[in-house]
Amino acid sequence: MKLFKKREKTEKVVKEKKVKEKKKWSFKKKVLVTLSSLFVVGVASFLFIFYGPWAGFRNFWITSAMTTMSHQYLATWFYSDETIQEVLESNSIIESGDISNPDAIQFRQYTTTIYRNQYEKAVLQKDPGNDLYKVIDITGPTYKGFLVVLYDPSKISVATTAYLGKRGQDILTVSQRENAIIAMNAGGFYDPDWNSNGAIPHGTVFSNGNVVWDYADARMGGGFIGFTKENKLVLGNMSKSQAIATGYRDAVEFGPYLIVNGKRSFIRGNGGWGIAPRTAIGQRQDGIVLMLVINGRLATSLGADMVDLTDIMERYGAYNAANLDGGSSSELVINGQIVNTPVAGGRYGLRDMSTFWVVKA
Repeated sequence: MKLFKKREKTEKVVKEKKVKEKKKWSFKKKVLVTLSSLFVVGVASFLFIFYGPWAGFRNFWITSAMTTMSHQYLATWFYSDETIQEVLESNSIIESGDISNPDAIQFRQYTTTIYRNQYEKAVLQKDPGNDLYKVIDITGPTYKGFLVVLYDPSKISVATTAYLGKRGQDILTVSQRENAIIAMNAGGFYDPDWNSNGAIPHGTVFSNGNVVWDYADARMGGGFIGFTKENKLVLGNMSKSQAIATGYRDAVEFGPYLIVNGKRSFIRGNGGWGIAPRTAIGQRQDGIVLMLVINGRLATSLGADMVDLTDIMERYGAYNAANLDGGSSSELVINGQIVNTPVAGGRYGLRDMSTFWVVKA
């Protein structure tokens, strides 16, 4: 009898063990099936997004990667050269080729409190106690940024690294050296390995009426972007001698141009530059200067494309406007404080650069 009970107990333990093992295997099986399903769905979703019929993501991905220079592999890993070229051609900017007319800029003082729209009001309604500038927060579907409204264009000029041809400097250092109230990045620079020290500006650089640097341009469209001795922003694709004859006091070379003589450039798709941190400069017909910096490559702000830049500048009344060096170069400092969120990865996210727009009292 005792032997029977012992055997019965043993059989019960074995059965319970088998049940537990079966449940354990069943759980593992469910986990494996779930993970396999998620993997299949993930791969299918990846393939659909990257290679499906919807071109929006493909255009965004390729144009954003190809304009970062240092991360072009993100496009070349997934797409053929033919596909990349096709996307770049369908996302491009066609500029008018015109030179902006300085006679169209007529400086004026406003006394009215009646505004045509909210954007004009935002520009013309000065902050109490500050007749030099104001800052407007800019927000869009994929971006956040800052628009500096500068009321006196005679206060803006080009500053350079103190070590032109040898190494660049960060914007905080230059801002402090120049005693600048406002500092913003300007033109591009020679960057063959995409990790240079910002020593060599692209194109011809004017500062205080003098040519301080001359090098091959960046071939980014556009041309000269600068202010004449009459404090008028003139955009023009011209030679160095023509630029000197134009009477630039402070200028860099970059592009593309967004608006010339009140006319938008023709933009295919997103303009071919993808979505990224952006910097732009413009001037209204009343002489007010617009300095724009857009955050990008952040969870809170992916960035802007050329359509976004043009829309913002046009919305706030720019008669002439141009894109400046962007990406990890997009930086804005006001009163010695970094206003935007730079993404270069250096000190405070800054990188050493060649040229800067500075505003001094």
